[in-house]
Amino acid sequence: MQHQAFWPLVGLTFLVWIVYRSVFNFPVWFDESIGKALFFGIPVWLYISITGLRAIPDTFAVSKFKSGILLGIAVGGILSFAATIFTFYKGGVTVQIQPVALYSSPEFWGQFLLAMMTAFWETLFFFSWIMVVIQEKMKDWPLAKQLVAVAGIFTIFHIPNALLRFDMQNLASFTFLMFVFALGQGLLFVYRRNAYALIFSHALWGMVLLLHF
Repeated sequence: MQHQAFWPLVGLTFLVWIVYRSVFNFPVWFDESIGKALFFGIPVWLYISITGLRAIPDTFAVSKFKSGILLGIAVGGILSFAATIFTFYKGGVTVQIQPVALYSSPEFWGQFLLAMMTAFWETLFFFSWIMVVIQEKMKDWPLAKQLVAVAGIFTIFHIPNALLRFDMQNLASFTFLMFVFALGQGLLFVYRRNAYALIFSHALWGMVLLLHF
């Protein structure tokens, strides 16, 4: 009974997100900060207010911050390397070595801030909320099925934006990459329940893709 509003709220959020991505064309900084705060943050806040589910904010406990940063950096590095090799193998990009000065530029840190915002809102929405509720609501599901469900939802939410950016061939590669990434993040979340680890691994993964392609 506690989770009756879960699927309707996820579905409604997806429909509103599709309309937003299809109709409006705001700058990236707006989408990744204000846009996702509205469309990903508010549903989670409403759900916590309705159900009182403490397991969601507990994933952001202060005691988990330090270990989460260290784990996130380690996992983010591994995911970034894997994404680089996969995309290079597909032959769709040219890998470039960036100058050291880039990492001290305001542009770099501006992009990193956006990556952190994206990682925060998506971790909150897809893992601290959706993953937590699926594990509580579908306790009889095997772990593999729970992970596939979360990864599927994560991927579906990213398709509207991908349709605006990629042709069909690149869309397939992007979709596969999103799904595999979400599986890895979900597995990390299951064993650690540490949102900070996912935020940092997500942000680093995104920055590597941005800098080298």
